[in-house]
Amino acid sequence: MESKGNRMAGYLSGIFAGVSYGMNPLFAKHLFAAGVSVDTMLFLRYFIGVLIFGAWIVVRKRQLRLRANQIELIVLLSILFAMSSLLLFDAYDFIPSGVATAIVFLYPVFTALIMLFVGVRPDRRNWIAIAATFAGVVIMGLPSKGGAALRWQGMLLSALSGLSYAFYLVTVNRSRRLRDVKVDTLTFYVLLFGSAVFLVHHAAKGGSLFAGLTPQTVQGGYSTLSVWLNIVGLSVFPTIIALLTLSYSTRTIGPVKTSILGVFEPVTAMLIGTLLFGEKLTVNIVAGITIAVAAVVFMVAGGGKSQEKGESGAE
Repeated sequence: MESKGNRMAGYLSGIFAGVSYGMNPLFAKHLFAAGVSVDTMLFLRYFIGVLIFGAWIVVRKRQLRLRANQIELIVLLSILFAMSSLLLFDAYDFIPSGVATAIVFLYPVFTALIMLFVGVRPDRRNWIAIAATFAGVVIMGLPSKGGAALRWQGMLLSALSGLSYAFYLVTVNRSRRLRDVKVDTLTFYVLLFGSAVFLVHHAAKGGSLFAGLTPQTVQGGYSTLSVWLNIVGLSVFPTIIALLTLSYSTRTIGPVKTSILGVFEPVTAMLIGTLLFGEKLTVNIVAGITIAVAAVVFMVAGGGKSQEKGESGAE
């Protein structure tokens, strides 16, 4: 039986994952301003993570060998995780980032529906928390009066990003094939194969992979040092730390609860925008944060009585 200590560690890891993912704007806004493309940003974000994790695995003497059936599943996970990032960044071309973040937070609903499809029924407390957190994030992301019109392309890309992320969470939790794969080893391969996705996407679009990275191409008055420091920060916080804590939380408390705790991602992103980038703090944001955090507290308070059975059993 799972101990209360492990369960609490799972909740804390889920919160850390959400906060870490929410730090994306802290680094990405500077990189966009310096002229770094989405593909370059995401490729380097993942590839630096591969180097750091590779060094960690060598030092800890972790086993990197995988069975053939594990490799094919991890490749699928890598594509799902990479596409969730790529689709969201692409959505920013069509709709405001706050609205895109709100739409992506459909993923707790997607996660619960996928779990229902594989025979796992979230309890009533989780359904209430899902509904409340989604409502809170929608309120946060509502455009202000006179704001930009919402284009269907951006809404669709954001929803697909959330769906891709939901499938990633469920697969990590449900697959027996990955039971003997350590979290750091899984993360290493997800980053490795994921970085290849961005290279393929960049090759299809064309253009220079190094725009914004050299003294001749850096824009906005940034230095190459500041650009690379932001790239490293993007790789460490919303990538390495986020993936580790996400994997641990998903395996400990299940994908539905972990996805609900992901509410801290848009909360963190919006607070960073308000406090560090001078974005307007509206009544919608305050009300949405209050509702979402209250829903998380409601869910965690009943964590010991969850009826979410069989989360870690199936393929």
